[in-house]
Amino acid sequence: MYVNLFVGNLPWSVGDAELEEIFRPHGDVQRARVINDRETGRSRGFGFVEMEVDDIVAVINATNGHEIDGRPLRVNEAESKGGGGGGGGGNRRGGSRPPRDRY
Repeated sequence: MYVNLFVGNLPWSVGDAELEEIFRPHGDVQRARVINDRETGRSRGFGFVEMEVDDIVAVINATNGHEIDGRPLRVNEAESKGGGGGGGGGNRRGGSRPPRDRY
């Protein structure tokens, strides 16, 4: 089964290659990616691992809590990008205004 895992609480020192090494013993890693801040280029402390596995629960149980540099990883199945998470309405000014008429 193909899965996408969210990996949180990563130390700043961990890069893509190190993240892949952690998960390689548990399945066929297709991609391991640490997310970096666009402005600074510094790790944001989380990443994603896409992999083929036989048992996702076994992979999560084996890696969740795994310590790197004294930090326990938080691993769970990533939410899909199109999920119904209920984000805001896109009005960055803060207040709530009624929509404009378009006549």
